[in-house]
Amino acid sequence: MNIKYFYPWLKLDNLNSFVVLAIGLFSVLTVIYSSKFMSGRRGLIQYYAYIILTAAVSIGAVLSNNLILLLVFWGFLGLTLYLLINMGDDASGIAKKTFIIVGGSDALMLLGIGIIYYLTSTLQMDSIRLEFNNGLSVFAYLCIAVACFAKAGAIPFHSWIPDCAKHAPAPVVAYLPASLDKLLGIYLLARISLNLFVMNEALNIFLMLIGALTIIAAVMMALVQHNMKRLLGYHAVSQVGYMVLGIGTGTPIGIAGGIFHMLNNAIYKSCLFFTSGNVEYRSKTSELDELGGLAKVMPLTYLSALIASLSISGVPPFNGFVSKWMVYQGLISKWQMANGTVPAGRQEWQMIIYALCLVAAMFGSALTLASFMKLIHATFLGQRANGPTGQRANEASWQMWLPCVILAIICVIFGVFAYQVPLKYFILPAVGQVSFIGTWYAGLSTLLIIIGLLLGILIFKLRGLAPIIRQDATFVGAETFDLKDSPVTGTEFYNTIKELGLLRAIYKRAEAGFFDIYEQGKNTVFGIGKFFQYLHNGILPTYLVWCLLGMLGLFLLLLR
Repeated sequence: MNIKYFYPWLKLDNLNSFVVLAIGLFSVLTVIYSSKFMSGRRGLIQYYAYIILTAAVSIGAVLSNNLILLLVFWGFLGLTLYLLINMGDDASGIAKKTFIIVGGSDALMLLGIGIIYYLTSTLQMDSIRLEFNNGLSVFAYLCIAVACFAKAGAIPFHSWIPDCAKHAPAPVVAYLPASLDKLLGIYLLARISLNLFVMNEALNIFLMLIGALTIIAAVMMALVQHNMKRLLGYHAVSQVGYMVLGIGTGTPIGIAGGIFHMLNNAIYKSCLFFTSGNVEYRSKTSELDELGGLAKVMPLTYLSALIASLSISGVPPFNGFVSKWMVYQGLISKWQMANGTVPAGRQEWQMIIYALCLVAAMFGSALTLASFMKLIHATFLGQRANGPTGQRANEASWQMWLPCVILAIICVIFGVFAYQVPLKYFILPAVGQVSFIGTWYAGLSTLLIIIGLLLGILIFKLRGLAPIIRQDATFVGAETFDLKDSPVTGTEFYNTIKELGLLRAIYKRAEAGFFDIYEQGKNTVFGIGKFFQYLHNGILPTYLVWCLLGMLGLFLLLLR
């Protein structure tokens, strides 16, 4: 079928073509994974219908060249998201929360589209090129950007993702918050920033600050999580920051890095959620304190999780490193441009912002690596959990490990052959005119890494150089104790972060829902409702007083 026959309603170009391919890949892998994970549950016919419908509507949203058609597909995705999350046990509250956050942002998107039509008299996306010469155009951009943030999970519209990660079925989380919602949200943000609007420096800085805040805030929350799926949920939020940050640089290399990171994140994040589903399916728990020692009994799941963890942490030679490296280059390019072209009065504070964003991005990668060291240790490499939970675990069936292995292999290919495959065929054609500040020799670097690992193994195995292992009591902080009685878990190591001065107050407020836009909105609405409930108490004298006050108000109004 040739897409040109559907023009101007639908349009296929370099930016959305690879997104369509990614949607198809994740849909197929999710169906394969679900054939085992979801077997025996009720409503399977509806479940697979929702998956297929979500894939079709997602492709329609990506191909849409008409803003009203895009809005229809976009709103329908909110409904399928609600239905799929609700397939989990005790997930109805989370599904409702998600629907309200995403649906509320869709209302703003409708308002933004209305303003665009008012300003341009057209709904065809390839005919719109708005400049920010008045407040209405800025407001229209922000309305649509909020819908992108809510769909992708950027702060402050992020709180539904960690909750969904914990309570929704693993394939649903891997399919929507981890992959499709990221693809759709960041795709639309890139589309409006590159094509529909002519970006200025103020809005670029706004995107960069949102991205930097999302990276740091979410990864700090991930560090202290004790639930594997909730930890991954916060990292799904944190990685959105790199995508928004890359697009916000406004430089070709930064935008290409943000779009590439969008694709990479969908790959390794889906892999991580699939592996967490394998662990939960076999061990009957996703609590890190109750897991451990699963590497020997679940080797394929472990290797897939390890590769995906290194990828999301930005460790070479995997795909996450390349896209993050491109985002860093975008920030450095921005800093260099400001140093030479921005007037002296604005130059200093702009360069400070660019430097802070670069530090946030790099520090976020370090914290990501730290939290995944905790996850890998607590789940796969730590001391095996006592009791039946740790004893009955074994490798998942092929329907569940195959999607993990496929995605892990793609992480390697997109890292080692980044220039030859994804950048050449998917990313650079969508952006164009990309110039790299430095050169990353992925093939040579991979070869050197492999040689170093082989030499290390060889040295370790050589006779006479093998280490002498001595077993003794564990000594920690001038205390000696038996690990059998008091096992040390990977999660305990980071608990002290919550006791550090200012961080303690921030973590307490976060746990109380202070930074949750849904909880704050709910408290506000219920507070107003209680106020009116107090006023309308069913007592006749109270109503007579209100009638009298109302009459006085009318008299004063009419006498003016």
